[in-house]
Amino acid sequence: MSTLKISLRAGERIFVNGAVLRADRKVTLEVLNSVTFLLEQHVMKPEDTVTPLRQLYFMIQSAIMDPKSSDDAIAIANCSLRALKAVFVNPGILADLSGIEELLERNRYYECLRILRKLFAIEDRLMGREPVSDELSGRDDRRLDSRREQEVAACR
Repeated sequence: MSTLKISLRAGERIFVNGAVLRADRKVTLEVLNSVTFLLEQHVMKPEDTVTPLRQLYFMIQSAIMDPKSSDDAIAIANCSLRALKAVFVNPGILADLSGIEELLERNRYYECLRILRKLFAIEDRLMGREPVSDELSGRDDRRLDSRREQEVAACR
């Protein structure tokens, strides 16, 4: 059985199964079994959820930080995920979104966040230009308005 080692600096926090732990000194933790955790450096603040993928990240993060409300957070995340899959056409992004969908079904939230962090740079490039029509997106965003509205309406 392999162990996961997590190093924390003095004062750093980690969220473990909904509990908030703070290290009073530099420490290395060995995780010997399955656990849901989130490092403080990976916590996204609400004001930073300015893009669709960051909003999805926050929804999944909420499931980790508040396990009592995780069912609601994941239901909303799944709805958002369906809408995102309807918008993106890039095969790589769609594959990652499908991977996230599978991981959500298995309650592997940390892995979902890891994939989403990787996608932020691509999303930033896509949202930095208007209209977007390049190799990353595969189409012109102006054509997506009605499709987005339909997906959002389906989630209500």
